[in-house]
Order: sequence, then structure tokens, then C-alpha cells
Amino acid sequence: MTAETSRPVVVVGLGYVGLPLLVEMVRAGHRVIGLDRDEAIVARLHSGSSHIDDIDEATVAGILAAGFRATTDPSCVATAGTVVVCVPTPLSKDGAPDLGAVEGVGRMLGRELTADTLVVLESTTYPGTTEEFFQPLVESGGLKVGAELNLAFSPERVDPGNKVYGIKNTPKVVGGVTAACTDRAVAFYATFIDSVVPAKGTREAEMAKLLENTYRHINIALVNEMARFSHELDIDLWDVIDCAKTKPFGFQAFYPGPGVGGHCIPIDPNYLSHTVQARLHYPFRFVELAQEVNAGMPAYVARRIQDRLNDDGKALRGSKVLLLGVTYKANIADERESPAVPLALKLLGMGADLRFHDPHVSVWNAAEHGGEERLLKGESDLAQAMEEADLVVLLQAHDEYVGGALDGVAVFDTRGVLTGEAVERL
Repeated sequence: MTAETSRPVVVVGLGYVGLPLLVEMVRAGHRVIGLDRDEAIVARLHSGSSHIDDIDEATVAGILAAGFRATTDPSCVATAGTVVVCVPTPLSKDGAPDLGAVEGVGRMLGRELTADTLVVLESTTYPGTTEEFFQPLVESGGLKVGAELNLAFSPERVDPGNKVYGIKNTPKVVGGVTAACTDRAVAFYATFIDSVVPAKGTREAEMAKLLENTYRHINIALVNEMARFSHELDIDLWDVIDCAKTKPFGFQAFYPGPGVGGHCIPIDPNYLSHTVQARLHYPFRFVELAQEVNAGMPAYVARRIQDRLNDDGKALRGSKVLLLGVTYKANIADERESPAVPLALKLLGMGADLRFHDPHVSVWNAAEHGGEERLLKGESDLAQAMEEADLVVLLQAHDEYVGGALDGVAVFDTRGVLTGEAVERL
């Protein structure tokens, strides 16, 4: 019997990464303890409810029945054979990586860890963090990596709302501080994930995550910029993309939108850009340009909205503008870094009478997402809200909007999912 099966797994951080991950661990037969500093999250899980889109109450009930428990008490770490760290790593106000949560967990692990434990960091960060920043904290209690401890990095690849790829069938990249660390981490993840990919080391595993999302960030910026001049040249970019993607090699389709959102694309590339600037003292120009283009899309969409109203003989100031979908992604309730926030603030600043409808969000406060204090209550009757609006703007392609509910309605479609003479696409 190995340490991974004879001793429990402790997952630190029960958010969008940690909770789906531990569900698969429990299903595979692991004894799992969830550790989070938020007492409300712990209480909610013990009551049988979930705070995560992809985890329903039946799933929570199932893992509780299998022995899962959550706690705010870090002493549980002393019993663990494996500790997986899934705490947030946002950007600070100056754009630098904020590793405050990682540092706090590292110091706690230094106090609580016992020998023969595997520690895996999953929190997205810049290359070098695991060995240069996290490892000394973990070792502060006297146990050393490569001797009494194994330490590895494995980037999370959670895609909220994805009906095809979840934790189990998405390949898992793992890189350890030593070859033995990698081997142990690979063996652990192989117990509940279909395919595990060993990286050369922690830096390669850290960089892999940043490459994945930088690739997306830059290509989204490319089509966002093409959307601007295609509109001026009277070219239907959506048709262009449909044509281009018929090529069976050498092309992958990306689509324009009102901006980028979520917990990865607006943040991860900046980790890489900051690292290049801090260590090598020159800019990562691709990332900086992509950030400039994508960050400018909400203001561009606001101008298009203003132009659309002008064409109808209306001023933006005082016009009723209805935003459909304020989450960062379709069919989920996650509002993190949603481009709807800067767009809403821009429209409010221009005097619009702003309303919104979202089947996943009832009350929307931009202040919680980086904006000024402005509480908006969602429209409950979609048909009536559209009838009262001077302009309807589709920001997110929720199923409720693309299933025919908007047929015949004059809509400014920023997602390119609607058709018809009344639709103007970005």
C-alpha cells in the first residue's frame, strides 16, 4: 500500500479548480479532505450544495457519502500522503503576479507537513515559482524535497461548462523538482486521470500552461483586430473564418468578441510578460500588443452600439440598451474578468439607460468585478425587455439566446451566432 492510498489526499483551495479535481479523486477511491479558509464554502459543501457551475448537488452528495469532508483546519495536512494546492493567483494592481495565497499555503505546509508526502502546486504562475518561491517555504519546517518530500507542478486545465472535456479525460501535464518527484506525481494523477504527460521539470510544466493561454490570447487579438477593419471594408469576417476553417491543415479557427474574460486568458499571458520583463529586461511584444487589442474591444463595441443607434436616429444618451449575457463564457454563471464589465461602465458613462438579462445572473454589481458601484437587477421577462429596448446587444451566446428566442429581433451580435436581416454582427 502506497502513501497515496493509505493516507488521505488534502486539496487546498475548493474553488473552480480544486473542487472538480477532488471529485474525480473521490470517484477513483481516494480519501479526500478539502481545506479552504472560507468557512462559508466549507459549510455549504457540508450542507450538500455547490458553489461551482460544473458541480451539482447530486455530485456533492455523492462525495460526502464516499467520505469526503471539508475543513478550515490546516492540521489535516499532517495526515496527508498527498497535498494538492489550488489557490488563486491573480494579478496585482501593478500587473505583477500576486502570489500571496501561494505564499500563505507554502508557510502553512512548512509547519504542518510530515515525511513521505507528495506536494503538487496547481496554481497558475510564472516559470520558476515552484522551485524558487514555493519550495523554500515548503521546506521551512526542516523536511527537504528529494529526501523526505516530493514536490511537483501540474497546471490546471479546467474549462468550465465544457461538456466534452473534463478533469478525467483532459491530459495532465506534470513536472517534478527531481525525476523521482515527477514519477510519484505521475503515478498519483494516473489513478484518476486517463492520460498523464510528464514534463522535463517544473519550469517546463509551468511554461506549458502559459504557452497554451498566450497562444489563445494572441490569436483572439488577431481576429479582434481583423473584425475592426473588416467592418470598415464591408467584409463579413465571420464568413471569412468559415471559409478559412475548411482548410484541413495549418489553420485553427478563432473568433472575435467583445473582449476576453475568465480566469486564464486575461491573466496568464501577463505572468509570462512580467517574467520576461523582470528577468530579461525586454518586453514580450506579442503579449503586450494582444493585451492592448483585446482590452480595447469593450470601448470599440460601445462605439459600434452608438453608431447603430445613430443609424436609427437615436442618441446613446438616454437610450435603453439591453445586454444579453454578462458572464465571461456561455452557459455558466462565472463572471470573473467578464468583458461585460468594462463595456457596461463605458455605456453608463456615455449616458445609456442600461439593462441586462442573463439566465445565470439575477443581480449584477460591477463593483465586485473591478468596476464602479452600480447595482443592476436583471430583467426577468426577456421578451418584454427586448420589446422595451432601443437596442439589444448579445454579449454571451447562452443556449437560451441561440435557440430561436431572438428570431426576428434587431440585435447587435458580438458573438456571431445569430442570422437574419435584423442582425448586425461584430
